[in-house]
Amino acid sequence: MTDIAAEEDKDPDIELFVKAGSDGESIGNCPFSQRLFMILWLKGVVFNVTTVDLKRKPADLYNLAPGTHPPFLSFQGEILTDVNKIEEYLEAELSPPKYPTLAAKNRQSNTAGNDIFAKFSAYVKNTRPDKHEALERTLNKSLAQLDAYLLNPLPTDVQSGRHSGDGESNRKFLDGDELSLADCNLLPKLHVFKVVAKKYRNYDIPSEFRGLWRYLGNAYDRDEFTNTCPADAEIELAYKDVAKRLGK
Repeated sequence: MTDIAAEEDKDPDIELFVKAGSDGESIGNCPFSQRLFMILWLKGVVFNVTTVDLKRKPADLYNLAPGTHPPFLSFQGEILTDVNKIEEYLEAELSPPKYPTLAAKNRQSNTAGNDIFAKFSAYVKNTRPDKHEALERTLNKSLAQLDAYLLNPLPTDVQSGRHSGDGESNRKFLDGDELSLADCNLLPKLHVFKVVAKKYRNYDIPSEFRGLWRYLGNAYDRDEFTNTCPADAEIELAYKDVAKRLGK
């Protein structure tokens, strides 16, 4: 009986394969890789991380998931390649009481800020100075919507009294005071945006977006986020040919 209990108590055999950085070993720029890395860390499960050098394409790794770019996951020998499905699978397989649930309680938390990355991409790829201001305004409008979401009390904030006297929420993250699947999706993209926009457009998130700055500050205080981030230099390198120079 003791052996059976010990077997049941063991963590499943999990290996996460992520994109390698320019040195072929460190973590490369890939928000999807970071998303899964964060989820596994937050689940509190023991797992291995292998960086895949796309330039070298090691045959043994590519035999695991032919035609697939990282991230992909090996779970008890089963190979999973679709990021959204991996997220659902991990939430179902690594469930209470042993592992925490990470799903957002408020449905809107899953879509908050989901248009920012597309607006940012259009902004950094633009080469025409006459379009620059309009694209920046559009980007700021999306950031303002996310900022408003972070400042507005959610039903769960109201129930728990997690808001200031003027009715403003002071929760730490999208859905509450703990990181959720929604944050694992949004934060890696926000970090890429912040690094790239500063480097190639000298753009800073406007200081009036208090909720957004508080959110980022709380995220940078968490090891699950900062220790899964690629180095800024890796992100900048990844966008070197993507971020277009503005014409004269």
